[in-house]
Amino acid sequence: MTGFRRALVGLLLGALLALPGAPLRAAPVPKDVLVVGQIAEPASLDPAVSTATNDFRILVNLYEGLVRYRPGTLDVEPALAERWTVSDDGLTYRFTLRPGVTFHDGTPCDSLAVKFNFDRMLDRTHPAADTGPFPLAFFFAAIDRVEAPDPLTVRITLKDPFAPFLSNLAYPTGLIVSPTAVMTEGRGFGRRPVGTGPFRFVEWQGSRRLTIERNPDYWGVPAKLRAVIFRPVSDPNTRAMEMLAGGLDVMVEVPADALSQFRDGFRVHEQAGPHLWFLILNTRHGPLRDRRVRQAVNYAIDKRAIADSILQGTAIPAKGPTAPAFAWATDPAAMGYPYDPDKARALLREAGAEGATLTFSVAEGGSGMLDPVAMGTAIQANLAAVGLSVTIETYEWNSFLARVNGGLGEAVDMAEMAWMTNDPDTLPYLTLRSGALPEAGGFNSGYYANPELDRLLEQARRSGDRAERGRLYRQAERIIVEDAPWAFVAHWKQNAVTTAAVRGFALEPSFFLLLDRVSKD
Repeated sequence: MTGFRRALVGLLLGALLALPGAPLRAAPVPKDVLVVGQIAEPASLDPAVSTATNDFRILVNLYEGLVRYRPGTLDVEPALAERWTVSDDGLTYRFTLRPGVTFHDGTPCDSLAVKFNFDRMLDRTHPAADTGPFPLAFFFAAIDRVEAPDPLTVRITLKDPFAPFLSNLAYPTGLIVSPTAVMTEGRGFGRRPVGTGPFRFVEWQGSRRLTIERNPDYWGVPAKLRAVIFRPVSDPNTRAMEMLAGGLDVMVEVPADALSQFRDGFRVHEQAGPHLWFLILNTRHGPLRDRRVRQAVNYAIDKRAIADSILQGTAIPAKGPTAPAFAWATDPAAMGYPYDPDKARALLREAGAEGATLTFSVAEGGSGMLDPVAMGTAIQANLAAVGLSVTIETYEWNSFLARVNGGLGEAVDMAEMAWMTNDPDTLPYLTLRSGALPEAGGFNSGYYANPELDRLLEQARRSGDRAERGRLYRQAERIIVEDAPWAFVAHWKQNAVTTAAVRGFALEPSFFLLLDRVSKD
């Protein structure tokens, strides 16, 4: 660590008294230092390894991709690539890189560096292939080869046309890391990250804080803040208390019942993003094999009450699988399943499923899972009101994922789940397609299969015409809603709170935190 960085860390340590085990009173933090309260400690700062939104909020400040989402949208714009072209057949993407860009370690960000990043994830014989695993490498499974014909040109050839490709490049899995640092650090790279972003890594003290500082050699407009400290405060009520006490400048994922405490003297930020909270229904085993029973479950759930009462207005009821953030791919006239317990009872009678018993897996928490225990309990009561007997089994988040992602099996009838996505292709393709069953490495845990849906999803991801893609996704949505392989419950309105001194802060539909334009009075 350089002398400058030691001085920075020392300054921050002196200013931050509200750390775990310390009093909640905090000394003033310098104006050019921002303290962010996160929901958990990051798992890794290697973008090829990480899968969590909690980590992504840090990564997008340290790294950049060939393209990025334009602020306030999910549309892509240039980043490390100044421009690009796409061949008429949709197979070849030619990117022209910005000249003179360097990684934080001083090495050049050139075409060979970009090629290294994709080869590392996709080529099992690559020298850095053992620095994984790379769980989201399937985002780039369409790539046939990556070439570097000259230092500023990257040519990526796909096996088949793949419409979400540019959007996937803007996702954190597509962020570009320093090859030199990866080869030097090996698996330790995730603790000592090196990118090209407006901030660079300083220090990571496990379970206490992670510090990044302004990159003085950044190719673009320098960050306004001198440093940002990310503090993991997993308990939401403790996070709220620390925000109120002045120990944090920014707090993400504010509990619904705490939002009212921040109406005076703070700024509350809310935005409905591409999020869906749903129930996976077991279409292979048990009562939910019958579509009428799955439809009955949907009609029985009072989604408005969950959104307004349990989530206190921090979510909106869901009508289907596609989030309203993808307006071009949704049908604004779609009705979904309005709350109708009488209709639910009639469907259960028709299916001969009155009094059926269901086992329901519920998570204790997890990013994007909102208030899963309270929501699960409310759903249990809704289903009991129409004659379904539901037994809840609750699991810690990582244990829950291990159980659900492997498939519901014969023992579980339904399970909670939430996804945040970057394209309307992602969620149905990975979780409802016949080829995405758990035994094939996918996330279709409820074993749903519909050949017509498979055809539409494949056709949509091959089309380069967004209007055509939107038409196909609307057709797919109608099939999914009618077959009801899920119970569609809520779309989260992400939120954050900042102090009145924080300027330039905005939530992004990607759920990322872009902090280079943020300042403090």
